[in-house]
Amino acid sequence: MSAIFDLRPDVVHGLAEPVAPGVRRVTCANPSPMTFTGTRSYIVGRGEVAVIDPGPDDPAHLDAILGALEPGEAVAAILVTHSHVDHSPGARRLAARTGAPVCAFGPHGAGMSAAMRELQAAGFDLGGGEGADRGFAPDRLLAEGESVTGPGWRLTALHTPGHLSNHLAFALEGTGTLFTGDAVMGWTTTLVSPPEGDMAAQMATLRRLAARGGDRLYLPGHGHEVTAPAPLLAHLIAHRAAREEAILAALGAAGGGTAKSLAAAVYHDTDPKLLPAAARNVLATLLGLLAEGRVDVAGPLSADAEFRPA
Repeated sequence: MSAIFDLRPDVVHGLAEPVAPGVRRVTCANPSPMTFTGTRSYIVGRGEVAVIDPGPDDPAHLDAILGALEPGEAVAAILVTHSHVDHSPGARRLAARTGAPVCAFGPHGAGMSAAMRELQAAGFDLGGGEGADRGFAPDRLLAEGESVTGPGWRLTALHTPGHLSNHLAFALEGTGTLFTGDAVMGWTTTLVSPPEGDMAAQMATLRRLAARGGDRLYLPGHGHEVTAPAPLLAHLIAHRAAREEAILAALGAAGGGTAKSLAAAVYHDTDPKLLPAAARNVLATLLGLLAEGRVDVAGPLSADAEFRPA
């Protein structure tokens, strides 16, 4: 793991912590290899507040979020970065408790790229769907550039697909703070699992964020805050490019391979427990290379298909 990643395990579960002016963070006690120290939920503003990513369907975490509010404060809006079970199910329970609307890009699968829709429509079995909250149904759909506002705060949606097609980041206007969900995290690279995940879209998201000016602080869905976004983004972009070249080299050396076998060859420095997730990233990369004509596939396309050099 690169030294640029922040792997500090220190965390306080269930208690509100100030992490930026006007922003409090409550961490869910759901640590795992995929969530690191747990899902980070954020409370934005004072008085009438927004809650970003209420997390899983966990009554104790919901109580912790509501318990973090000061006397007289009320939840005015609930914003969800994407429909994975560690981020979105708590939104409906929080809405029932507060009456606040749930705001997001759309239900699970919304925003899927044309390339992924075509593969799905053709009936190819790409697997995927890990951790999907398929019943997620926001009250308000947020398109690119739309905002949710409250006293002294404005959160603007950025459509940031890649990890998931309906993924949003939220810019806290006038502060340089960006809530990045799982699109960019300071502790690891992002899982991209087709068809809802799309590596080409993830790379476009990383490049878009790198081109933005004024973002000084990232508050991700897992892990610590990122106080130097630019070098992290540069590393993530270079890392993905290097992985692509390594996959092509391994494919050429073996004369072919599946996503699983190539992951074992390329992700030799990865915890074996994470190799299934790495194989999903490899498949996402191979699908992009297939679309570019840089690899071929032997037989029907599937999650277990044999790929060959073009």
